[in-house]
Amino acid sequence: MLRTVLVAGALLVTAPTLATAQPGGDRVEVNGMQMYYEVSGRGDPLVVLHGAYMNIPSMGAIIPKLAETHKVYALEFQGHGRTTDIDRPITYPNLADDVAAFMDAVGLRKADVFGYSMGAVAGLQLAIRHPGKVNKLVAASVAYDFEGWQPAFKEFIPQMNVEMFVGMPFAEEYRKLAANPDGFPALVEKLIALEKEPMAWEADVKAMKTPVLIITGDADVATLEHSVAMFRLLGGGVMGDMGKPLPASRLAILPATSHTAVITQPDLLLAFIEPFLKGKTPKGFFE
Repeated sequence: MLRTVLVAGALLVTAPTLATAQPGGDRVEVNGMQMYYEVSGRGDPLVVLHGAYMNIPSMGAIIPKLAETHKVYALEFQGHGRTTDIDRPITYPNLADDVAAFMDAVGLRKADVFGYSMGAVAGLQLAIRHPGKVNKLVAASVAYDFEGWQPAFKEFIPQMNVEMFVGMPFAEEYRKLAANPDGFPALVEKLIALEKEPMAWEADVKAMKTPVLIITGDADVATLEHSVAMFRLLGGGVMGDMGKPLPASRLAILPATSHTAVITQPDLLLAFIEPFLKGKTPKGFFE
């Protein structure tokens, strides 16, 4: 995606600041791959899903902040970070099934889920395909339909090729963690193919019972109209102060925020995420 290009560029900014103490990691077999994950913190379980071309460190300070009040299970997707690749395309349903299998493997019956970018769409598919595993979903920079992406991004997808990625500095960063240091071109091919996968899940989203917090930048890769449409599909957008409880799902729009800037504002993210997960709402005059 244009967002994958942007996210990958953001890795160069965030990664050097993340070399501080990291929680110990482990690996578990998931659908034929060795999936790397880290557990940190104490509290109710929260699964964290990173974006394309990213890994646990490049998610930045949001993971340790969430670990102050949650037991965080941060994993690395197929071919990303320290997780091995397998002979299988990367698709959102596949990623969602991997998360479900991971939860089974580590004994997590149900958890809250926070996903960013590719991880947010995977989290959405997890809630659609495995609703019993998701308590609440926080989806930052998400879309449920290909038409929800910004026109500039949709125009960019056909221009994507492996060469434009392998020559970027973050390709070298990949080698430092990867199970296969030479596997970056193959990962790029799969992620470019992912951008061309059909997405048209309106009926699935409308049928969801899982509460969702949609977080988007006002200059994100998904249009604002699409984020509002998704919020309405989930029952949001009604008037409050009319004697009825607010909808379970929520929408947060970060001002002056591009796609890659969403994940670089951990304090602001936390201010939206924590009340949602704890079920807290601001009190109005009539309460």
